[in-house]
Amino acid sequence: MLLLFETSAGYALFKVLKPDKISNANLWQEFQTAEGASNVVKLKSFSPFESTTEAVVAATSIIESTLDKGLKKFLKKHIKEGSDELAVADIKLGGLIKEKLDIQCVYNDSIMELFRGVRTQMDSLMGNSEAGGLKSMQLGLSHSLSRYKLKFSADKVDIMIVQAIGLLDDLDKEINIYAMRVREWYGWHFPEMAKILNDNMFYARCVLRMGMRINAKNCDFSDILADEAVESILKKTAETSMGTEISDSDLLNIKSLCDQVVSLSEYRTQLFEYLKNRMAAIAPNLTMMVGELVGARLIAHSGSLLNLSKHPASTIQILGAEKALFRALKTKTDTPKYGLIYHASLIGQAAPKNKGKISRVLAAKTALAIRVDALGDNDGPTIAFDNKLKVEARIRQLEGGQKANLASNGTASSGPGKYDATAARALAPPKYNPASDVVHSSSSDKKDKKKRDRDEEEEKPEPKKAKKLIEEVSEDAGDEEKSKKKKKRESAEEDAPTGEDKKKKKKKDKSERD
Repeated sequence: MLLLFETSAGYALFKVLKPDKISNANLWQEFQTAEGASNVVKLKSFSPFESTTEAVVAATSIIESTLDKGLKKFLKKHIKEGSDELAVADIKLGGLIKEKLDIQCVYNDSIMELFRGVRTQMDSLMGNSEAGGLKSMQLGLSHSLSRYKLKFSADKVDIMIVQAIGLLDDLDKEINIYAMRVREWYGWHFPEMAKILNDNMFYARCVLRMGMRINAKNCDFSDILADEAVESILKKTAETSMGTEISDSDLLNIKSLCDQVVSLSEYRTQLFEYLKNRMAAIAPNLTMMVGELVGARLIAHSGSLLNLSKHPASTIQILGAEKALFRALKTKTDTPKYGLIYHASLIGQAAPKNKGKISRVLAAKTALAIRVDALGDNDGPTIAFDNKLKVEARIRQLEGGQKANLASNGTASSGPGKYDATAARALAPPKYNPASDVVHSSSSDKKDKKKRDRDEEEEKPEPKKAKKLIEEVSEDAGDEEKSKKKKKRESAEEDAPTGEDKKKKKKKDKSERD
C-alpha cells in the first residue's frame, strides 16, 4: 500500500511497511517517535514544486478536489496501474484518480489516523535535505494561497465601491447644507438672486465673480450662465434690489463658503466618474441593468458583491425598504413593492400602476446579472443586453405598446401621435341594423313552421279567452250554490206552520184540557 501526502514543498509518496497495523486502535503510539514512524512508513519518492505559483496551483487543486497535471504525471511515473492501493486524504480526489489512472484508492478512518501520524513526524520522514525549509515553505504557501483565494485585484475590489458611494452621499448632503447657507447669507444682500438662479453651483460662482451686487453690471457671466436672457435679468435685478448692505469682511466669509461649495461640487464630479469606472469594471451587467448609483447602493447595502449575489430576486426587489416591510408585517398591511431599485431608469419609464410589476421583473433579471458579475470571469456586460430588452418588452406589453423603446444609443423614439377624431370614427365598427338581417329558408320549412305555430296557438289559450272561461266557470258555480240555497229555504218554509194552523192547534189543546 502506498500513501499520497501533499506538502508545501511538493508531492510525497510513502510506502506503508506494515499495512496490518493501520487498523490497530493504538496506531498513534507508533508515531510517538521518529524510529517508530520509520517502521510504519517509508518515503518512496518526492516531487518538489519548482515555483510558488506551481505550489499555489497544486494546493488549490487539492482543496477543490481536482486532479492537476503535475500530480497526474507524478502518479503515472511511480505507480503502476492496478498494482498497489493508494491511500488518499480526500475521497473525491480518490475517485478521480481511480477513474482517470485506474489506481485503486483507499479512504477510511484508519487511513486518516495514518495521515495524522505522518504529519506529526514529517520532518524525520522527509529527511534532512527536504525538511530544512519546510516550515518557511508552509508559511509562504499559506500567504500565497490566501491572496489567491481572496482573488486580490485592484480592479475587482468592491469595497472601494462601498466607500465611494458612501462618500458621494455624504458630499451631496454637505453641498446642500453649504449651498443653502450661502443662499441664506448672501440673500440679505441680494435676495432676488435666489429666484433667478436655481442651481447651487451657478449661484456660488456668480457670487464669487460679482461680490457686491453693484458690480453685477460690470461683470461677464457668459462662461457661467449659458443663457444671455438670465444674465441680463440678473444684472437688471441687481440695480433695483431691495437687499441690505454688507461689509467687506462679511463678503469675504461668504466668498470662502462659496469656494467650499465649488470645490466640493467639482470633487463630487470627479468621484462620480471614479465610481462609474469602478462599477463598469466590477459589475458591468449590474450597471447596465439599474445604473451606476443604484447598483453601487445595492452593493453597499449588502456589504459586497458576493453577498448581494446570494440574495434572491425577491430580496433584491425590496432591499432598502426593511423598515416598511417589517412594519407592514406587524400591522398586517400590504408589503412594499420596491426599495432601492425604485430609482432605476427602467422603473421610471413605467406607468405608476405598473411600477410594482416592472420592479419584480427587473429584480429577477438583475439577480441573474449580479451572479454573473460576482462569479463569472467576463470583463464586460454579457447577459445584461438580453435582460434589459426583455424588461423593456414587458413595459411595452403592460402599457399597450405605447411606451417608447430605448435604442442602443440611448435615444428614445417619439411617443404616440395626437388623437384624431375623424380617423377614430372611420375605424369604429358600423352600428347594428336589424332591418338588414336576412334569414334564408325553403318553402317546406315555412309551411312546417306555420303549422307548428298554429298548433301551439290552439294548445295554448289566449289570455283573454282563458280569463273569460274562468269567469264563466265561477258564475256557473255561483248559480248552483244560489239554487241550492233557494230550494232549502223553500222546503223550510213549506214545513213551517202558518198563523191559522197555530190558532187551530191552540183551540184543540184548550178543548182537550177542558
